[in-house]
Amino acid sequence: SEEDIAYLASLDAPAGGPLFDPAFLEYLRDLRLSVDIDAVPEGTIVFPHEPLVRVTGPIMQCQLIETALLNMVNFQTLIATKAARVCRAAKGRPVAEFGLRRAQGKSAGVYGARSAMIGGFNGTSNVLAGAKFGMPVLGTMAHSWVMSFSSELEAFRAYARQYPNNLILLADTYNTLKQGVPDAITIFKEMKAAGTLPKAYGIRLDSGDLAYLSKEAHKMFADAGFPDAIIAASNDLDENLISELKAQGCAINSWGVGTNLITAKDSPSLGGVFKLVGQYDDGKFVPKIKMSDNAEKISNPGLKNVLRIYDKDTGKMKADIIILEGESIDESKDLLLQSDKAPWRSRTIPGGTYRVQKMLFPIFQKGELVYQKPDLKTIMAYADQQVQTLWPEYLRLVNPEEMWVQRSSKLSALRDKVLKEESAHFF
Repeated sequence: SEEDIAYLASLDAPAGGPLFDPAFLEYLRDLRLSVDIDAVPEGTIVFPHEPLVRVTGPIMQCQLIETALLNMVNFQTLIATKAARVCRAAKGRPVAEFGLRRAQGKSAGVYGARSAMIGGFNGTSNVLAGAKFGMPVLGTMAHSWVMSFSSELEAFRAYARQYPNNLILLADTYNTLKQGVPDAITIFKEMKAAGTLPKAYGIRLDSGDLAYLSKEAHKMFADAGFPDAIIAASNDLDENLISELKAQGCAINSWGVGTNLITAKDSPSLGGVFKLVGQYDDGKFVPKIKMSDNAEKISNPGLKNVLRIYDKDTGKMKADIIILEGESIDESKDLLLQSDKAPWRSRTIPGGTYRVQKMLFPIFQKGELVYQKPDLKTIMAYADQQVQTLWPEYLRLVNPEEMWVQRSSKLSALRDKVLKEESAHFF
């Protein structure tokens, strides 16, 4: 926009004078993106060192979108992954996203909630995200609601009148077992007598020993004739704490996860990178490689794709092979898998027992969208199907097995060739 151009023109260089040449600003004024973008479909399971997105076009345009692209892909992939781990720990019980108040800004709260749904969550307390993406909106009362009434019981009665079909009462504002749960039972009895008790009703616990309190609350509800009462829990939950609570026999059957999800607290960033892999010089494609003293930071040159290998009988993933674009595998022939990390490790998959799926597909061509984006429900179903293709060994929360990912022989040969050339030139 003209405002953008004016702002850029106002910037000074550290040594004095304008930071940008006027001709460059004129170039930006008329710039329209004409890049091609290929990517894995949203909701796809991916592994380290694989290309997720491939951008091809004028180098200025490719560089221009780097930061925005990394911001979107890294954050949302991170949160969806964290959410999938939380859902794995919950073992099929409902999980709601409660993270907006601790998110790193509104955008992170909104798109983090969407990512949590792709990871398997059932809904969000973020009403804006619900409106924007058609997500179920879930929530309960606040402690401030309870404290604004003269008694907890009065607060519960008022809430039951206002939200008779969303009857989850916050039971830990004062004393959970001596007051909160008995008051909730009183409300349930009154509504049952009036014929207004909904099919789904219960309490939320947000503090204290959640395992002990939930078990005691369940006993009290059962003794009072309400064995089906929901016991929801929140309070800095993550996959590890949920797993521990379930191991202790907690009676929690619904989870609200906020801070540790939306900030991915134990691993708050994803190290996705955006590297130049090749450039045309006088019409000839020249592969490029990022050198580094750290071996894991050395990039793979050339235009690449990923071929995923599935077992034909079970539909489970067996391996990923990073290839140069255009390579293919004959499914009727035996397939040799040889580890890049440990070349002495290898195995052969007999021909006819596997199928191959290409992973990157066109999204933009010459700057025009060519991909029909699925709605969120479709993406969620696809993501869930993707998780089902993993063997249980890969889904362990602690010390999971690593998926077999290797380079094709052609890509390995190209990488070795470019490495030798670059090493001879610079070292």
